[in-house]
Formats: sequence, structure tokens, C-alpha cells
Amino acid sequence: MSTETADVTTTRSIRNPVLPGFHPDPSILRVGDDYYLATSTFEWYPGVRVHHSRDLVHWRALGGIVTERRLLDLRGCGDSNGIWAPDLTWHDGLFHLVYSDVASFASGYWDAQNFLTTAPAITGPWSDPVRLHSHGFDASLFHDDDGTVWLLAMSADWRPGRNRFGGIEIQQYDPDRRQLVGPTRLIFTGTEVGLTEAPHIYRHDGWYWLVTAEGGTSWEHQVTVARSRELFGPYEVDPAGPLLTSVGRPDLTLQKAGHGSLVRTQHGEWYLAHLVGRPYTPLGNCVLGRETALQKVEWSPGGWPRIPGGIPADEIAAPDLPAHPWPDEPATDHFDAPDLASWWSTLRRPATDDWIDLRSRPSHLRVYGGQSPVGKQTPSLVARRVGAPRCSLETVVEFDPGNHRHLAGITGYYNTQNWHYLYLTRADDGRTVLELLSCDSGRRTAYPELTIDTGGARRVGLRVRFDGPALHFAYDLGDGWRELPVTLDATILSDEHAAQIVDGEPAAWGFTGALLGLWVQDIGGDGHYADFDHATYHQKG
Repeated sequence: MSTETADVTTTRSIRNPVLPGFHPDPSILRVGDDYYLATSTFEWYPGVRVHHSRDLVHWRALGGIVTERRLLDLRGCGDSNGIWAPDLTWHDGLFHLVYSDVASFASGYWDAQNFLTTAPAITGPWSDPVRLHSHGFDASLFHDDDGTVWLLAMSADWRPGRNRFGGIEIQQYDPDRRQLVGPTRLIFTGTEVGLTEAPHIYRHDGWYWLVTAEGGTSWEHQVTVARSRELFGPYEVDPAGPLLTSVGRPDLTLQKAGHGSLVRTQHGEWYLAHLVGRPYTPLGNCVLGRETALQKVEWSPGGWPRIPGGIPADEIAAPDLPAHPWPDEPATDHFDAPDLASWWSTLRRPATDDWIDLRSRPSHLRVYGGQSPVGKQTPSLVARRVGAPRCSLETVVEFDPGNHRHLAGITGYYNTQNWHYLYLTRADDGRTVLELLSCDSGRRTAYPELTIDTGGARRVGLRVRFDGPALHFAYDLGDGWRELPVTLDATILSDEHAAQIVDGEPAAWGFTGALLGLWVQDIGGDGHYADFDHATYHQKG
């Protein structure tokens, strides 16, 4: 627990990013004295990761909202597809969550199905999802003062030669009938920066304020603000330029600043939640992925919202609220709880008891093996986000492989095409061995010279360590830790490395960030499993 007491309100600061590691596209919401941040999760369960704060300084992970296939089915989901840009609102005693399930980004087709689910509490239970339109992604709800509810989204245009980001559209939603009604209207076509997306509308001082993201989600990203006296426009763009951007400032720690949403505190202070990236070198690879930061917003004499310098700051003034720290997350997960802790995610399938078992063997996580490292239907990967350039995950595993189709170990992971993996398996001569395998843009590299005979050790310690741009593996057969004599490239586990453009079209995007994970394969479908005794995560900075 932090040493700050609950009644301290003075001279505290918010240090960015407030949600380090893979936490992009933040939607911020205040309900009473509670603040929530919902972020994108793509091909990972639980979908729509949520954090909770009471002072905007200290945040705790609540896990995810989309926990069941009833709400989302990610079987076969492509890398960086799945849940994009969730939107969290509160109205008439209910939380409303809108989320996009994006199935493609090939040839200008996104196939983005938007859904709405509601719940009386942030922890649920969440209603069966309502299918909304598939006109485009980044959908959000706006609850107007007259009681009407409106769905906003970017308007996608697949036609060759047209602007694929066709603007921001709006359509009324009828909560009683649980369906969209009336015509769709295009209310904003964006600025010359283009790639207009991520719309949110707010009412303030007699205006409708439209906040959008422009420039794409990389180095040219920005937050654009426009206003109108009427909901349907016309919308006037802030003549001073973007509310926030890192463009042209490679010296800044926080790059890619954009995709923002606003929140007003109980005392009338305003803050912007937005995504950022922290490259290891100027405009270099962002192994940590896109993260969430906060900026203080002031309203200018002309009525426009302003952020000092229009750039993201590493540290800002906290609001005038009582400090509310949370208990520290334990470094070691002993797997004593009946369910996975909130910091774990699972790849493409929820943590159901057909492959995740925390009950059969007390204080152990039993993982039944899944598909190969490139399988997209039933992989068996339990992972957590890389939260700092220097961090590690350590575990002890018991595994009795029957043949070369059975593997279990520890990984530094980005997607099916980019990972490093130290695993136990069975050699052709019957020995249980440790092997190392890397995959870079789909090209695998084996290290047969580093194969380790475990000597029949029943329990094997495994560790993966990120050291900035380098990644290292170590093992313990009962006589102390030994590091494998190879330095691996951690920067292949990054958004920039994962993205691929072929003939001017995106063949792959990188929208997540690096993860550390416990991975098990049973490629032959023989029912093999591995038992992990604990998992310890450490980070510096």
C-alpha cells in the first residue's frame, strides 16, 4: 500500500503513462466518485480491459468485461483484429459498453461489427450483446440532455479510389427497442490531416463538442476538436489546431499522442485520456505498444479546450481529490484463487475449464496444450503485458512430454508471427530437453546448439527477461539459475515490426504490444498438460 493517506489532496501529480504497456484507445468515464478506463484488447480475452481509480493518480486493474463467447467469439481472429476502441458510458443507472469486433483490414475492408451491452455495475452481469451496424469501427454512444441516445462511428468506404475514412456519422439508438432507428447522417468529414476516427461528443457551455482522432495511430496521430450549436452540425474545427499531438517533436518521451476522450471531475476540472507510445529510440520500435496517458485540460477565454503546448507531458497536476492508493499487485501469483488474476490474459479463447484448471492441483495452474504457435482457433497461452523496458517473468513448470508434439514453456510474445520461446519437449531418443525457438515475421530460427538435457528434473525453473531492446532466457534444473548464452532481439515484439504493407495495402498491423506468457502446445491432440507452480513478475521503472 502506498504511504499516502486517504485524506491528502495537495501537490500530487499524475505520472504518464498511467496505464503502461498494451493499453490503447482509452475511453474514460466518471460515475460519482469512481473513474474507469476501458481499453482495446484485440485478439485477447478478457475483452475490453478496465481499470478503476478514485483520484486519477492510482489505478487498479479490474480485468475485462467481455469474458464469454456469448459476448464475443475470437476463434480464428487475425493478429490485431478483434476488439477495437471500446466506449464506456453511464446512463439511467446502467453502464453501456459499445465495442467493435473487426474481422479484417485487407484491401480496404474492415468488416467491423459493432455491439452494445449493458450492466448495472462495472463488474456485471452484462446483457446479451445487441448487434448494431457495421458501417465502421470506433463506435461510441452519446446520451443527450433531452434523453435521446445516439451512436457515432467512423464511416468506412471500401470503394477503390475513395477516402476509406469517409467521416463521422451519427444515428439514433432506441434503448426501449434496443435497435438503431432513423436515418444515418454524416456530421463531420475531418480536416486535411485525414484518417478521421474515434468520435466522442460532449455537451459543455451550450456547445456540442466533437473529439476525434486523426492522422493514423502512429507518429502522425493527433486529437482534433470541433464544435457546433446543433448536434448534426455544422462543426467548426478549433482554429488553433489539434488539442494534442506529438508530431514534429521526436524529443518527447510520449509519442503517437492521439485517440482521446474527456472526463470532468466532481469539482469541474477536465482531463483528457489518450494513447501514447514510448519508442526505445527516436521514432523507433515501441515494444511496450500503445499506452494510456492523461493530460490536464483548461478552457480558453475563447471557449476552446486547451492543453499546455498542445503536447503530451510526462507529469501533470493531479485533480483536487483525496488520494486513494490501492494495494500493490503481488509480485508472485501462487495460483491459489479459483480464477485467473486480473493481470492475466488468454489468447483467442476465454479461460474456461476445458483448458485452464486451477482446482485439480492446489496452488498450481494446469494448462492443457493447444494448437501450434501459429494456430488461431485454440491456442493455450496465458500472458501478461510487458509494463516496462526492463522486466521479467519467472515460473516453475512440471511437464512430461510424450513426443515432439508436446511443448510447454515461457515466451516473449507479440503475435503469431513474432515471438521467442523457451520450452520443454521430448527428443527422439526419449530425453526431456529444453529448446529455444524464435519467430521473426513468420520466419522461424532454431538454436540446436543451445539444447539442454534436463537430466530428468521433475521441476524446471524458466525465466524470460526484457532488457530494453534485448531479451534473455534462463533456466534452473535445481542447481541454480543459468542464462542461455544468446541475446535475442526484443524489438521484433513491437507494433512497428509487426506492421506489413504489401503493394500499398496493409497485410498486417501491429496494435497490441509485447507480452510475457506461459505457453503449452499439444499439437497432436493427445490431452497433454503442464503444471505451473507459480509465476513471478518483476519490473524496473
